[in-house]
Amino acid sequence: TRPGAVAPAEDEELRRVLPVVEAIARAFPEVPVGVDTRRSAVALAALDRGATITNDVSGGAHDPAMLGALADDPRQRGVVLMHMRGTPATMTGLASYDDVVAEVASELNARVDAAAAAGVAPWRVVVDPGLGFAKNTAHNVALLRALPELKTALG
Repeated sequence: TRPGAVAPAEDEELRRVLPVVEAIARAFPEVPVGVDTRRSAVALAALDRGATITNDVSGGAHDPAMLGALADDPRQRGVVLMHMRGTPATMTGLASYDDVVAEVASELNARVDAAAAAGVAPWRVVVDPGLGFAKNTAHNVALLRALPELKTALG
């Protein structure tokens, strides 16, 4: 999910992620374990292996099944919706904003609304402005300086 990365095939992502999630969850049962993914199949498999949080770096926009799958989680585990434009491979070229704080807030609010419409309970959702994801250094600094404003805009 890092900027510039080409996404591996789903089976490769599962091969890489699941043993690590399972090992960490087993070794440190008191520590919340999160998985960063844009794929519902990976999120669900990681939750089955001990993950307690899914961080969708696309805010649930990449995989149409993601938000519904997370909504249906019987244990109602945490959901992080991150702001990002494009994909990890294309996001750097999409770091263009007139007002980064207002635009990130608006785009994150749209993802929060989509999660709610899919049935994800609001208390489960954490938003992430996605520092470094489709943002340059000036954008990141502006977002950090405006965290109180961003929090207000996001409710």
